Amino acid sequence: MKIANIKLTGLSAAIALSLCSFGASAEDSKIEAPYNKDQVKGRVDEAQGKAKEEVGKILDDKGMEIEGNIQKNTGKVQKGIGDIKQDIKEDK
Repeated sequence: MKIANIKLTGLSAAIALSLCSFGASAEDSKIEAPYNKDQVKGRVDEAQGKAKEEVGKILDDKGMEIEGNIQKNTGKVQKGIGDIKQDIKEDK
């Protein structure tokens, strides 16, 4: 029964993190944000991927763990692209 509670808690935490869109308001805002869309989306994807990866470990679901790892690393790449775009924009 304890394992089921741990799995449920981990799943709940992952769902809460996935629903968290801390960058959505910055994307929709017309005010000049300190981050560009690629940086925000990359950070969101990275956080969601990390949560999914951890839930996959807790639930012993290799598919979910791999999917989370891929999403996390894709987010890192997109964040890096956004960082490069931001650097180019600031150098103008």
